[in-house]
Amino acid sequence: MPNKRVSEKEIVVSTPAPARRKPVTGKRVKRAAPAAAQSPAAQPAPAAPSQEQIARLAYSYWEARGCQGGSPQEDWLRAEQELAAHRQLSATATA
Repeated sequence: MPNKRVSEKEIVVSTPAPARRKPVTGKRVKRAAPAAAQSPAAQPAPAAPSQEQIARLAYSYWEARGCQGGSPQEDWLRAEQELAAHRQLSATATA
């Protein structure tokens, strides 16, 4: 089957889409910091425990069971909750 040739006259080219531009504004608006960040009495939230700390505690739970049974996921979640609670208590004790 022969290839059909298309002449340049048959090709229809649509007009190009206009370029999008950002609106130009001369004013820059400064936003005030949130009130909580400005308050000296506001205490930052305690940092989340690191993965290494969680892993060590979860491993100690496994060792305490005699290195048998249990679920690694349950140990991990228990360690996360315990470390978070400990940090929360220590943060409220210092405040």
